[in-house]
Amino acid sequence: MYYSQKQIKFGSINTSEIELRDLLKAWIAISLAFGIVMSKSIFSSDFYLKFVMASLTVGTGFLLHELGHKIVAQKYGCFAEFRSFDNMLILAIAMSFFGFILAAPGAVMISGRVNAEKNGKISAAGPIVNIALAIIFFGFASLQLPAFFKVVAYYGFVINSWLALFNMIPFWLFDGYKIWKWNKLAYLCIAGIAGTFMILQHFIVLPK
Repeated sequence: MYYSQKQIKFGSINTSEIELRDLLKAWIAISLAFGIVMSKSIFSSDFYLKFVMASLTVGTGFLLHELGHKIVAQKYGCFAEFRSFDNMLILAIAMSFFGFILAAPGAVMISGRVNAEKNGKISAAGPIVNIALAIIFFGFASLQLPAFFKVVAYYGFVINSWLALFNMIPFWLFDGYKIWKWNKLAYLCIAGIAGTFMILQHFIVLPK
């Protein structure tokens, strides 16, 4: 069972060595995959720079999205831990060499009694975290910063906006399906903000 492992506490958050390992594994793998796509090759001279950039944008967006689900689920008294999908991580890295990524790094496994409202709020936490991160990155992108940090801020804004919007797809196992079933107004607000942010990316001027 997922909850059979020894628990570790960080404040009010319960975790385990397995969860921390899986989070780190998924963070590195997804950052590596995006770094390869962004640099066109693992042998490119700027690969390591793009890997760092990916870890700061894609990596944090993915990690904090999953932690958003976890924290709200634990607030409702549920067991909630992230588990990586190792085969999908390998596939994501393999596909990145062909210039695209199929990203399904893992999911927060939840055990406990939740109704439609609680399930909707747990699901909404992930995209809301991405929207909050997008706002932070947009703020940095609007400042006069050195070129590297300006580009990181831009990609952080775009990627987190995309993560929020992508997860609002209203069917199957996506967050959007559970949010739609719980509260259609909440769904429209989150999807609308994420969609607006995707449009705003075109107004950010990047250094040449």
